[in-house]
Amino acid sequence: MRLIIISGSSGSGKSTALHVLEDMGFICIDNLPASLLPNLVKRINQDDEKQYAVSIDARNSEEDIASLPLLIQNADVAALNYRVIFLDADENVLLRRFSETRRRHPLSNQNTNLQAAIDKEKLLLKPIIDIADVNIDTSDMGFHDLRDLVKRNIFAFYSSGTSVLFQSFGFKYGLPRDSDLVFDVRCLPNPHWDISLRTLTGNDEGVIKFLEKEQEVIDMYNHIREFLERWLPSYDANNRSYMTICIGCTGGQHRSVYLCNLLMSHFSKTLDDVQCRHRELAQ
Repeated sequence: MRLIIISGSSGSGKSTALHVLEDMGFICIDNLPASLLPNLVKRINQDDEKQYAVSIDARNSEEDIASLPLLIQNADVAALNYRVIFLDADENVLLRRFSETRRRHPLSNQNTNLQAAIDKEKLLLKPIIDIADVNIDTSDMGFHDLRDLVKRNIFAFYSSGTSVLFQSFGFKYGLPRDSDLVFDVRCLPNPHWDISLRTLTGNDEGVIKFLEKEQEVIDMYNHIREFLERWLPSYDANNRSYMTICIGCTGGQHRSVYLCNLLMSHFSKTLDDVQCRHRELAQ
């Protein structure tokens, strides 16, 4: 039996997360009153084959939200294979999203402007934040990024072992918010300075041949690989559902892409769930 509780700030992507779960076969209920959770759990206990996802957020009453931690501690709920996922984003990002969509915040009214509504919501949702198993910052995420992260999280939670994502990025565009480990490879020879390679990426044969001839690149790869071989089992033993390992170069186009591809290829031979994403190439 599976139960996923989605919560978070308005504008953080809760609807997207719920749609992802629906596509994965979950029966989804948006804006479930928290006080009805015990009744839903009884229904789930009668139907072992179904998996459910519910959204509980600021559209609930303050009393219902405050009672959620106790409701989850209920023996029937605790016996379920459940997870609480909380989505959030920077205040400026939330303000921009509401401005772009022209939607009304659920807590705003004639006496409460958007800024005050966002502040009020943070306080209101504090009881859920405190019990969340996973907190996801969606500030820098597009639709596809959030969809992939939700899928990773769900797959990792209901499977054995740690899910590993190797993510390349460019330092000049900022550090990925979801980083668990970061390796800086800007010290390596840069294909950017070869005009014939400048427009290519670490996925292209010309760049691959350039980098695989450089001993520094080979040494960096081996040192990162050896570090991860030593320590990933410890993260796994500590019940980490997933790890995001980021490799950064200046622009996120050549060196970091090449090394992420090598690391994914190596660790996919020994780990069940290994993925690779190139942040700057996806833009």
